Amino acid sequence: MRSKLFVPGVRPDLFDKAWNGQADAVSFDLEDAVADARKAEARVNVAAFLQAQTRGAGAPLAIVRTNAPDSPEYEADLVAVLPAAPDLINLPKTDSADVVRAAIARIEAQEAALGLAPSAGLLLNIETPRALRNAADIAAAHPRVAGLQLGLGDLFEPCGIRRDVPAHVQAVMLQVALAAAEAGVFACDGAWAHLGDDAGFEREARLARQLGFVGKSCIHPRQVPLAHAVFAVDSEELARAQRIVDGAAQARGDGRAVCVVDGRMIDAPYLRRAERLLDHASRDASARGAPQS
Repeated sequence: MRSKLFVPGVRPDLFDKAWNGQADAVSFDLEDAVADARKAEARVNVAAFLQAQTRGAGAPLAIVRTNAPDSPEYEADLVAVLPAAPDLINLPKTDSADVVRAAIARIEAQEAALGLAPSAGLLLNIETPRALRNAADIAAAHPRVAGLQLGLGDLFEPCGIRRDVPAHVQAVMLQVALAAAEAGVFACDGAWAHLGDDAGFEREARLARQLGFVGKSCIHPRQVPLAHAVFAVDSEELARAQRIVDGAAQARGDGRAVCVVDGRMIDAPYLRRAERLLDHASRDASARGAPQS
Protein backbone atom coordinates (compact mmCIF):
# COMPACT_ATOMS: atom_id res chain seq x y z
CA MET A 1 0.00 0.00 0.00
CA ARG A 2 2.35 2.68 -1.28
CA SER A 3 -0.41 5.28 -1.39
CA LYS A 4 -3.65 5.76 0.51
CA LEU A 5 -5.88 8.52 -0.87
CA PHE A 6 -8.36 10.24 1.42
CA VAL A 7 -11.75 11.18 -0.01
CA PRO A 8 -14.39 13.06 2.03
CA GLY A 9 -17.55 11.05 2.48
CA VAL A 10 -19.61 14.09 1.47
CA ARG A 11 -17.94 14.30 -1.96
CA PRO A 12 -19.48 11.42 -3.95
CA ASP A 13 -18.57 13.37 -7.08
CA LEU A 14 -14.94 12.46 -6.33
CA PHE A 15 -15.48 8.77 -5.55
CA ASP A 16 -15.22 7.38 -9.08
CA LYS A 17 -12.10 9.36 -9.90
CA ALA A 18 -10.40 8.22 -6.70
CA TRP A 19 -11.47 4.59 -7.08
CA ASN A 20 -10.36 4.36 -10.71
CA GLY A 21 -7.17 6.35 -10.23
CA GLN A 22 -3.66 5.24 -9.36
CA ALA A 23 -3.91 4.97 -5.57
CA ASP A 24 -3.29 1.59 -3.99
CA ALA A 25 -5.98 2.31 -1.39
CA VAL A 26 -8.88 4.74 -1.14
CA SER A 27 -9.83 5.91 2.35
CA PHE A 28 -13.39 7.21 2.55
CA ASP A 29 -13.47 9.68 5.42
CA LEU A 30 -16.44 9.95 7.76
CA GLU A 31 -14.51 11.84 10.43
CA ASP A 32 -12.50 15.06 10.12
CA ALA A 33 -13.51 15.91 6.54
CA VAL A 34 -17.24 15.78 7.34
CA ALA A 35 -19.18 18.42 9.28
CA ASP A 36 -21.34 17.11 12.13
CA ALA A 37 -24.55 18.00 10.32
CA ARG A 38 -23.57 15.85 7.33
CA LYS A 39 -22.33 12.67 9.03
CA ALA A 40 -25.44 10.64 8.10
CA GLU A 41 -25.21 11.79 4.50
CA ALA A 42 -21.57 10.74 4.32
CA ARG A 43 -22.34 7.26 5.67
CA VAL A 44 -25.04 6.70 3.04
CA ASN A 45 -22.76 7.94 0.25
CA VAL A 46 -19.85 5.69 1.17
CA ALA A 47 -21.90 2.56 1.83
CA ALA A 48 -23.81 2.89 -1.43
CA PHE A 49 -20.66 3.43 -3.45
CA LEU A 50 -18.73 0.50 -1.99
CA GLN A 51 -21.66 -1.88 -2.37
CA ALA A 52 -21.83 -1.01 -6.07
CA GLN A 53 -18.16 -1.69 -6.81
CA THR A 54 -16.58 -4.79 -8.25
CA ARG A 55 -13.80 -5.81 -5.91
CA GLY A 56 -10.80 -8.04 -6.34
CA ALA A 57 -7.58 -7.97 -8.36
CA GLY A 58 -6.89 -4.54 -9.79
CA ALA A 59 -9.22 -2.71 -7.41
CA PRO A 60 -7.78 -0.49 -4.69
CA LEU A 61 -8.07 -1.42 -1.05
CA ALA A 62 -11.29 0.00 0.37
CA ILE A 63 -10.74 1.77 3.67
CA VAL A 64 -13.33 3.64 5.72
CA ARG A 65 -12.24 6.03 8.44
CA THR A 66 -15.04 6.07 10.99
CA ASN A 67 -15.61 8.59 13.69
CA ALA A 68 -13.83 7.99 17.00
CA PRO A 69 -15.07 5.02 19.04
CA ASP A 70 -16.16 7.35 21.86
CA SER A 71 -18.18 9.59 19.52
CA PRO A 72 -21.98 9.42 19.16
CA GLU A 73 -21.50 8.69 15.44
CA TYR A 74 -19.44 5.51 15.77
CA GLU A 75 -22.27 2.99 16.11
CA ALA A 76 -24.15 4.44 13.14
CA ASP A 77 -20.94 4.36 11.10
CA LEU A 78 -20.58 0.64 11.76
CA VAL A 79 -24.20 -0.16 10.91
CA ALA A 80 -23.85 1.67 7.60
CA VAL A 81 -20.44 0.56 6.38
CA LEU A 82 -19.96 -3.00 7.64
CA PRO A 83 -22.42 -4.47 5.07
CA ALA A 84 -20.34 -2.74 2.36
CA ALA A 85 -17.37 -4.95 3.37
CA PRO A 86 -14.48 -2.50 3.54
CA ASP A 87 -11.05 -4.11 3.52
CA LEU A 88 -9.93 -1.99 6.45
CA ILE A 89 -11.69 0.13 9.04
CA ASN A 90 -9.53 3.06 10.07
CA LEU A 91 -10.16 3.94 13.71
CA PRO A 92 -9.09 7.40 14.91
CA LYS A 93 -8.34 8.42 18.50
CA THR A 94 -7.35 4.93 19.63
CA ASP A 95 -4.94 5.78 22.42
CA SER A 96 -4.84 2.51 24.40
CA ALA A 97 -5.20 -1.22 23.89
CA ASP A 98 -8.37 -1.18 26.00
CA VAL A 99 -9.95 1.38 23.66
CA VAL A 100 -9.03 -0.79 20.68
CA ARG A 101 -10.46 -3.96 22.17
CA ALA A 102 -13.68 -2.19 23.16
CA ALA A 103 -14.02 -0.71 19.67
CA ILE A 104 -13.50 -4.11 18.05
CA ALA A 105 -16.01 -5.71 20.41
CA ARG A 106 -18.60 -3.24 19.15
CA ILE A 107 -17.64 -4.04 15.55
CA GLU A 108 -18.07 -7.76 16.19
CA ALA A 109 -21.39 -7.19 17.97
CA GLN A 110 -22.68 -5.29 14.96
CA GLU A 111 -21.37 -7.96 12.57
CA ALA A 112 -23.27 -10.58 14.55
CA ALA A 113 -26.42 -8.47 14.64
CA LEU A 114 -26.23 -7.91 10.88
CA GLY A 115 -25.45 -11.56 10.13
CA LEU A 116 -22.01 -10.74 8.74
CA ALA A 117 -18.87 -12.81 9.01
CA PRO A 118 -15.92 -10.92 10.52
CA SER A 119 -13.87 -9.56 7.65
CA ALA A 120 -12.37 -6.07 7.83
CA GLY A 121 -9.00 -5.55 9.40
CA LEU A 122 -8.27 -2.54 11.58
CA LEU A 123 -5.96 0.35 10.78
CA LEU A 124 -5.36 2.26 14.02
CA ASN A 125 -4.31 5.89 14.22
CA ILE A 126 -1.40 6.93 16.39
CA GLU A 127 -2.16 10.63 16.72
CA THR A 128 -2.01 11.58 20.41
CA PRO A 129 0.85 11.58 22.92
CA ARG A 130 -0.86 8.80 24.88
CA ALA A 131 -1.29 6.69 21.75
CA LEU A 132 2.39 7.13 20.91
CA ARG A 133 3.36 6.04 24.42
CA ASN A 134 1.09 2.97 24.09
CA ALA A 135 1.81 2.23 20.43
CA ALA A 136 3.25 -1.27 20.96
CA ASP A 137 0.30 -2.36 23.11
CA ILE A 138 -2.15 -0.84 20.61
CA ALA A 139 -0.56 -2.70 17.69
CA ALA A 140 -0.78 -6.00 19.58
CA ALA A 141 -4.23 -5.39 21.07
CA HIS A 142 -6.19 -7.80 18.83
CA PRO A 143 -5.59 -10.21 15.91
CA ARG A 144 -7.73 -8.01 13.64
CA VAL A 145 -5.27 -5.14 13.88
CA ALA A 146 -3.60 -4.92 10.46
CA GLY A 147 -1.59 -1.76 10.80
CA LEU A 148 -0.79 1.54 12.46
CA GLN A 149 -1.21 4.91 10.80
CA LEU A 150 0.78 7.89 11.99
CA GLY A 151 -1.05 11.22 12.32
CA LEU A 152 1.60 13.88 12.77
CA GLY A 153 -0.74 16.82 12.37
CA ASP A 154 -2.94 15.72 15.26
CA LEU A 155 0.09 14.70 17.29
CA PHE A 156 2.31 17.75 16.78
CA GLU A 157 0.08 20.79 16.24
CA PRO A 158 -1.71 20.89 19.62
CA CYS A 159 1.64 20.40 21.37
CA GLY A 160 3.43 23.15 19.44
CA ILE A 161 5.99 20.68 18.06
CA ARG A 162 7.54 21.81 14.77
CA ARG A 163 7.11 19.31 11.98
CA ASP A 164 9.74 20.94 9.79
CA VAL A 165 12.48 19.68 12.14
CA PRO A 166 13.46 16.24 10.78
CA ALA A 167 14.63 14.98 14.17
CA HIS A 168 11.12 15.44 15.59
CA VAL A 169 9.53 13.45 12.79
CA GLN A 170 12.19 10.73 12.82
CA ALA A 171 11.84 10.13 16.56
CA VAL A 172 8.10 9.55 16.28
CA MET A 173 8.29 7.50 13.09
CA LEU A 174 10.89 5.19 14.58
CA GLN A 175 8.76 4.54 17.64
CA VAL A 176 5.70 3.73 15.51
CA ALA A 177 7.74 1.56 13.13
CA LEU A 178 9.17 -0.50 15.98
CA ALA A 179 5.76 -0.85 17.65
CA ALA A 180 4.29 -2.14 14.39
CA ALA A 181 7.23 -4.48 13.83
CA GLU A 182 6.90 -5.96 17.32
CA ALA A 183 3.26 -6.86 16.60
CA GLY A 184 3.92 -8.02 13.04
CA VAL A 185 1.68 -5.37 11.46
CA PHE A 186 2.44 -2.64 8.93
CA ALA A 187 3.00 1.07 9.52
CA CYS A 188 1.62 3.70 7.14
CA ASP A 189 2.64 7.34 7.17
CA GLY A 190 0.04 10.09 7.54
CA ALA A 191 -0.92 12.97 5.27
CA TRP A 192 1.12 16.01 4.24
CA ALA A 193 -1.23 19.00 4.34
CA HIS A 194 0.73 21.45 2.17
CA LEU A 195 -0.55 20.66 -1.31
CA GLY A 196 1.92 22.99 -3.01
CA ASP A 197 4.96 21.57 -1.26
CA ASP A 198 5.94 18.46 -3.18
CA ALA A 199 9.46 18.60 -1.78
CA GLY A 200 8.11 18.44 1.76
CA PHE A 201 5.85 15.51 0.90
CA GLU A 202 8.71 13.61 -0.70
CA ARG A 203 11.14 14.40 2.13
CA GLU A 204 8.76 13.03 4.74
CA ALA A 205 7.87 10.03 2.57
CA ARG A 206 11.54 9.15 2.06
CA LEU A 207 12.12 9.22 5.80
CA ALA A 208 9.09 6.98 6.31
CA ARG A 209 10.37 4.49 3.76
CA GLN A 210 13.83 4.44 5.34
CA LEU A 211 12.14 3.53 8.63
CA GLY A 212 10.15 0.63 7.17
CA PHE A 213 6.77 2.24 6.53
CA VAL A 214 4.84 0.70 3.63
CA GLY A 215 3.45 3.93 2.18
CA LYS A 216 2.06 7.41 2.75
CA SER A 217 -1.39 8.91 3.00
CA CYS A 218 -2.42 11.41 0.32
CA ILE A 219 -5.06 14.14 0.38
CA HIS A 220 -5.01 14.90 -3.37
CA PRO A 221 -4.56 12.63 -6.41
CA ARG A 222 -1.50 14.62 -7.46
CA GLN A 223 0.34 13.29 -4.40
CA VAL A 224 -0.22 9.65 -5.36
CA PRO A 225 2.55 9.44 -8.01
CA LEU A 226 4.91 11.14 -5.57
CA ALA A 227 4.24 8.41 -3.01
CA HIS A 228 4.68 5.69 -5.62
CA ALA A 229 8.01 7.10 -6.75
CA VAL A 230 9.36 7.11 -3.18
CA PHE A 231 8.03 3.70 -2.15
CA ALA A 232 8.75 1.93 -5.44
CA VAL A 233 10.94 -1.15 -5.18
CA ASP A 234 13.31 -1.26 -8.12
CA SER A 235 14.14 -4.44 -9.99
CA GLU A 236 17.68 -4.62 -8.63
CA GLU A 237 16.43 -4.39 -5.05
CA LEU A 238 14.01 -7.24 -5.71
CA ALA A 239 16.70 -9.27 -7.48
CA ARG A 240 19.06 -8.80 -4.52
CA ALA A 241 16.35 -9.92 -2.12
CA GLN A 242 15.75 -13.01 -4.22
CA ARG A 243 19.48 -13.80 -4.24
CA ILE A 244 19.48 -13.58 -0.44
CA VAL A 245 16.50 -15.94 -0.16
CA ASP A 246 18.06 -18.37 -2.63
CA GLY A 247 21.46 -18.18 -0.95
CA ALA A 248 19.96 -18.83 2.47
CA ALA A 249 18.05 -21.83 1.14
CA GLN A 250 21.25 -23.24 -0.35
CA ALA A 251 23.07 -22.66 2.94
CA ARG A 252 20.38 -24.51 4.89
CA GLY A 253 20.65 -27.39 2.47
CA ASP A 254 24.37 -27.50 3.12
CA GLY A 255 23.87 -27.41 6.88
CA ARG A 256 25.09 -23.81 7.26
CA ALA A 257 23.34 -21.04 9.22
CA VAL A 258 24.82 -18.17 7.22
CA CYS A 259 25.85 -17.43 3.65
CA VAL A 260 27.53 -14.63 1.71
CA VAL A 261 25.56 -12.75 -0.96
CA ASP A 262 27.07 -9.86 -2.94
CA GLY A 263 29.97 -9.75 -0.48
CA ARG A 264 27.75 -9.43 2.62
CA MET A 265 27.27 -12.03 5.32
CA ILE A 266 23.60 -13.03 5.48
CA ASP A 267 22.02 -14.43 8.61
CA ALA A 268 18.47 -14.52 9.94
CA PRO A 269 17.73 -10.75 10.26
CA TYR A 270 18.85 -10.04 6.68
CA LEU A 271 16.88 -13.01 5.42
CA ARG A 272 13.71 -11.81 7.16
CA ARG A 273 14.10 -8.39 5.56
CA ALA A 274 14.52 -9.91 2.09
CA GLU A 275 11.51 -12.19 2.60
CA ARG A 276 9.42 -9.23 3.79
CA LEU A 277 10.38 -7.19 0.73
CA LEU A 278 9.48 -10.00 -1.67
CA ASP A 279 6.21 -10.66 0.15
CA HIS A 280 5.16 -7.00 0.00
CA ALA A 281 6.08 -6.77 -3.68
CA SER A 282 4.09 -9.92 -4.45
CA ARG A 283 1.01 -8.73 -2.55
CA ASP A 284 1.17 -5.28 -4.15
CA ALA A 285 1.41 -6.81 -7.61
CA SER A 286 -1.48 -9.17 -6.87
CA ALA A 287 -3.67 -6.34 -5.54
CA ARG A 288 -3.06 -4.30 -8.69
CA GLY A 289 -3.69 -7.27 -10.97
CA ALA A 290 -0.12 -7.22 -12.27
CA PRO A 291 1.60 -10.39 -13.45
CA GLN A 292 3.91 -11.95 -10.92
CA SER A 293 7.22 -13.60 -11.76
